[in-house]
Amino acid sequence: MTGKILVTGADGFIGSHLVETLVRQGRDVRAFVFYNSFNSWGWLDQAAPDVAGKFDVFAGDIRDGHGVREAMKGVDTVLHLAALIAIPFSYHSPGAYVDTNITGTLNVLQAARDLGVRRIVHTSTSEVYGTARFVPITEDHPLQGQSPYSATKIGADQLALSFHASFGLPVAVARPFNTYGPRQSARAVIPTIITQVLAGQRRIKLGATHPTRDFNYVGDTVAGFIALADSGISGEVVNFGSDAEISIGDTARLIAEVIGTEIEIQSDDQRFRPALSEVERLWASNDKARRLLGWGPQVTLREGLARTVEWFRDPANLGRYKTGQYNI
Repeated sequence: MTGKILVTGADGFIGSHLVETLVRQGRDVRAFVFYNSFNSWGWLDQAAPDVAGKFDVFAGDIRDGHGVREAMKGVDTVLHLAALIAIPFSYHSPGAYVDTNITGTLNVLQAARDLGVRRIVHTSTSEVYGTARFVPITEDHPLQGQSPYSATKIGADQLALSFHASFGLPVAVARPFNTYGPRQSARAVIPTIITQVLAGQRRIKLGATHPTRDFNYVGDTVAGFIALADSGISGEVVNFGSDAEISIGDTARLIAEVIGTEIEIQSDDQRFRPALSEVERLWASNDKARRLLGWGPQVTLREGLARTVEWFRDPANLGRYKTGQYNI
């Protein structure tokens, strides 16, 4: 990547880590954050001292094509992460997911085409695969929209690839599996477990504990995004995962072990997905990422959990989470 880099969704979990890494590498970064009346830049408000003030900020709305175009002027590379991602909320408000994930992506693609952007990395998700039909899951695995969220991400992915096929747009699709780490929302399972335990609870409320996931530390996911953008590869989908699976129940027990306590798992009906919507198994093949990009995970699950727990132990960080309340 050369020139100005725009990161959409820069105020979020992965996006803020991506901005920090790019800035530390000496890159010229513009952070697209969601406009709000509080003038909040999300997690970028807590940017480390060596990062703060060293990137541009554009406050807007990914659903607004005019604003997206303005943000992309003078940009050479776009790393598009802006999306609605909470699966339970997609059952409640599916239209918001269509507007943000599909129309928002279309806005990015159209502006990139018109402005001659040199590289675009679009963010997908392992949820587009649905329950694994075979493992490890390769990029050729069938796509299955088992939730409104995953259906809109399938639509966005296919739009991105269609712009490459139809117009030669230099877009590639990054497909991270279950990324975790500091700053992640408690709508994800690892922060849900950690925050309950650190708040002193020993009966941990969870939904289904038998499904498996392929967890990837946020630093490794960020490295994958940068490697894909730097490669110049387009028209390709690339998985970023650990090439391992672990059940939600075993993940909870490992977190308790890392913290140094014992827990009891309690079923909470409101945390279960509808039966046909539950993704029962995810396990990534990362062979393509290794072959094309030389990328592989560097942080083990135990080490990544230890780093994440350490961040949450800070009272200022834990205090941002409503540990006694389930939020879809």
